Amino acid sequence: MGPSDLNLAVLIDGDNVPSTYVKEMLEEIAKYGNPTLKRIYGDWTKPRLGKWKKVLLENAITPIQQYGYTRGKNATDSAMIIDAMDILYSGKVNGFCLVSSDSDFTRLAIRLREAGMTVFGIGEKKTPEPFIASCDRFIYLEILHEEPEESSDKARPEERRKARIDKITPKVIRLIATTISDLEDEEGWAFLGEVGALLQKKQPNFDSRNYGFSKLTPLIKSIPQFKVEIRKNPRGNKNLVYVRNT
Repeated sequence: MGPSDLNLAVLIDGDNVPSTYVKEMLEEIAKYGNPTLKRIYGDWTKPRLGKWKKVLLENAITPIQQYGYTRGKNATDSAMIIDAMDILYSGKVNGFCLVSSDSDFTRLAIRLREAGMTVFGIGEKKTPEPFIASCDRFIYLEILHEEPEESSDKARPEERRKARIDKITPKVIRLIATTISDLEDEEGWAFLGEVGALLQKKQPNFDSRNYGFSKLTPLIKSIPQFKVEIRKNPRGNKNLVYVRNT
């Protein structure tokens, strides 16, 4: 099933995600499927959700009111989980996008995948590992959001962007190297498209954008431990990219 075939239910934890990310977030979701249902959960009587109110209508997101009945208990999480299960059994979607940085949705993501749903997670880098691992793919909000340039200090947005970029650590290099080894042919070459897909399965939050690269190919080229070879595609116009360990 291709991305265009996926009908996605986008469920947003309004208590746990800043509204400043909404535009880039929805553009990212559109890459993976058709967001046929978009809901955001929270107590809309609280002032902290005021910024979300301004962007709901222009982005066709339906607000779901959930009062906090008991102090210290997250009623928003419960409402979102119950809604997700109702949507699952409705049969109207074949994928979910859970937008939150809260580990409380770990079991929900696991349950949805057990039911055959494709699950995308979107949250900040503070998101706990269990929730990340429970998704098919997890995207960090920080890599989507571009800082607006300020006339008084145009260098500041670029400095903030660089601060969000993760370092290419030996652990990352080992992950890529072992993945290439898993897929290599007798001469040690592996098709980069398959390498990228397997990396995603091994580590749902693996994304070349985390390291400052828009695509996987330039990321691989930047690491001396790997060699890249461009080959002509006998069945089409696009070239094929292969990679091997040096």
